[in-house]
Amino acid sequence: MRYFRCCGGDAVSRFIGPPIVFAGNAHPELARAVCDYLGLGLGKANVFEFANGNSFVQLLENIRERDVFLIQPGASPVNHHVVELLIMIDAARRASAGRITAVAPYFAYGRSDKKDQPRVPITARLFADLIQTAGADRMLTMDLHAGQIQGFFHIPTDELTALGLLTRHFAERGFNGSNGVVVSPDLGSAKRARSAAALLDAPLAVAEKRRTGNDDCTEALQLIGDVRGREALIIDDEIDTAGTVCEVAQLLLDEGVEQVYAAATHGLFSGPALARLEASPIRSVVTTDTVPKPAGCASSRFETVSIAPLLGEAIRRIHEGESVGALFT
Repeated sequence: MRYFRCCGGDAVSRFIGPPIVFAGNAHPELARAVCDYLGLGLGKANVFEFANGNSFVQLLENIRERDVFLIQPGASPVNHHVVELLIMIDAARRASAGRITAVAPYFAYGRSDKKDQPRVPITARLFADLIQTAGADRMLTMDLHAGQIQGFFHIPTDELTALGLLTRHFAERGFNGSNGVVVSPDLGSAKRARSAAALLDAPLAVAEKRRTGNDDCTEALQLIGDVRGREALIIDDEIDTAGTVCEVAQLLLDEGVEQVYAAATHGLFSGPALARLEASPIRSVVTTDTVPKPAGCASSRFETVSIAPLLGEAIRRIHEGESVGALFT
């Protein structure tokens, strides 16, 4: 069991005992894996839905002046789990928690980060406001769809990245700059792909993509970069309906790529995603466990890298007043 300071530095002396972690119903398996890393038991709580659809939360442990972490990604059904998180935060606040950290490894509504059409909301900002209004003191998340979302919060917000975990997974399998190329599926993901290419010491290519509407339909237009005769790794923050990644994969094959792989932090796999990926030329799809995987991901084509140790270490550092950013330097 890991040892947690409960006295000493000013950053942690005001909390009683080690951190305490609770989970909603979005991804309890991840919460248990995080607690295993920390050497802690998962906090006891009743979190369920009444027959009328209302959510109920009761924390079954004394959390007065405790450092509380609530793990709840924005997994499907998104709206239900978002409301459940808000109710958990309110329950912890009313139980006199010393500090409340909302841990949303996948931040729902991250794509709605700006007004890109007339008369549309900025839902990511609304979600941030709701988390703060409910009573959260800190936010912990991973690989936001857009970096500016961090600025939507007026509370300390730590954004972790799984890029190191994903690139290490491929490096251990022999993917490198001599035989591979990292591909951004669109211009918006180019910075993330550039970072992955640097970690793998590989060249970078970018697919120029145009979205044709609000129905997840896209049109891959052209490729910027030399990919012929190489293995290609498509890097993105999330795979949702898989339309983009499958179109880019076909474009890469047409440009002479030998093998295509795909990696993303968040494997949502909504709607037709699994069928599209199974029918695609992508040899392997690697994602993390920020959200639960659907049953169809049992195929050998799909691989999962766990973020539990990274999330657990971030929680330990937050509790003990250490740097979270130092994890990535």
